[in-house]
Amino acid sequence: MKSTGTAYLCWFFLGCHYAYLGKWGLQILYWITLGGIGIWALIDLFHIPSKVSSHNLKISMQIEDIDKKEKAENHAQNMAMMAAVTGNKNNTEA
Repeated sequence: MKSTGTAYLCWFFLGCHYAYLGKWGLQILYWITLGGIGIWALIDLFHIPSKVSSHNLKISMQIEDIDKKEKAENHAQNMAMMAAVTGNKNNTEA
């Protein structure tokens, strides 16, 4: 997860806020154009919170997908173990 405050610090000191968010193509373009000769830099001043939020949302969705997969795998393992135990009890009783 990324912080809006850190993104602002990157923007202010080095102009590397896109690199902080993992968007290296935009970062290099930003540096080459000197922040769109200041216009792009000024626009980013107001858009950094939304850029950080969208980045964090993507990460949250990825984490949620991983959690769902892990829960499904654990459930499948538990069901397989229960089936194996139930199968062994039935074989022992017969």
